[in-house]
Amino acid sequence: MAVSDRLRVLYSFPLRIGAGRICYAAWEQVRGLTEAGADVTLFPASVARPLPASVVIRPTLARGRFRIPYRILGRENAFRLHDFLVAKRLERAASSFDIVHTWPSGARRTLEMANRLGVPTVLERPNSHTELAYEVVGAECKRLGISLPPGSEHAYNSAVLRHEEREFALAGHLLCPSDFVEQSFLDRGCSPDKILRHTYGFDQKRFYPDQRRNHDNITMLFAGYAAVRKGLHIALEAWVKSPVSKSGTFMIAGDILPSYREKLHPWLAHPSVQVLGYRTDIPDLMRSSDLFVLPSFEEGLPLVCLEAMASGSVPLVSTACTELCVHEKNALVHVPGDVQALTEHISLIGRDRSLLGSLRAEAIDSSRGRTWDYAGRQLVAAYQQALASSTQRVA
Repeated sequence: MAVSDRLRVLYSFPLRIGAGRICYAAWEQVRGLTEAGADVTLFPASVARPLPASVVIRPTLARGRFRIPYRILGRENAFRLHDFLVAKRLERAASSFDIVHTWPSGARRTLEMANRLGVPTVLERPNSHTELAYEVVGAECKRLGISLPPGSEHAYNSAVLRHEEREFALAGHLLCPSDFVEQSFLDRGCSPDKILRHTYGFDQKRFYPDQRRNHDNITMLFAGYAAVRKGLHIALEAWVKSPVSKSGTFMIAGDILPSYREKLHPWLAHPSVQVLGYRTDIPDLMRSSDLFVLPSFEEGLPLVCLEAMASGSVPLVSTACTELCVHEKNALVHVPGDVQALTEHISLIGRDRSLLGSLRAEAIDSSRGRTWDYAGRQLVAAYQQALASSTQRVA
């Protein structure tokens, strides 16, 4: 590919792009790539919201308004069918692409085909190594005395682990968005040369601070799907133990895993805790909150931290989130599971409003420019590294 040429990307995503969680991140990633000047041919399972007109979209499990529901095929079978179809389409049009971008669990055949045809590949790693995630979540569930329901994302599944480890081996490079993710692969023997760094971003039109925010009583927010790995139980215990809970408010926005909710019930019943359920006004909630808490045991690069920082909500997070958050600069950081440290951090903010102000200012400043357009440019740079590495190997 000549330096002046536009990068031609085959982007394979085995879910409904533009829906929630990672489906939203993938949608923004594709949009950011087009803004960065790449030509993207997108192979999603289906599409939840429109993309720029320049994106060529070839759904694998949908046609027009009709789509095959995952509940009919089963998640793993749907992933494999998607992967099979993308691999076949790649075989017919390999010369049309400079690089293939895949996502976990729906990539093995596509990666095999690209390797056979000599097309460089990258595999997205939105979270840490799957084995680490299983280990960490399994240990905390055991400590809490709860069981994850069958099919839960982080319930141990040896077949899924073997499949994803095969994908890790087949991929030319792994796209890691954070130090935590990168280290999880290095710890399991991955070569540093196989890892490429990129990042995620935030939508500056939705997430921005309210400069009129006052701080009479502390408000803390947890936002997102409350699974065990996110450590909501750590946040609740620390909040209730802190004197801040006597006058402040802890808002929880998002669904809670049912078996987990039973364990949380005594804390959720505290008068200072507001269980809001699923919400669509997360930017407004962040703007109205002094603190954003995310005591995760395992992470990728948590988008909600970046969004909270851009909204002026100071992160209280675990070390799994420290790619963005720096202790006593723009956040307060604790070791995963350390209730006492988090309790002290909440209490410190309650006592020292000047500290809250300085952390808030640094959080807003740290987020500045970290948009999805910036993330798109970083991803193109990672592609170029992958292409350069592939050329060097051939030479």
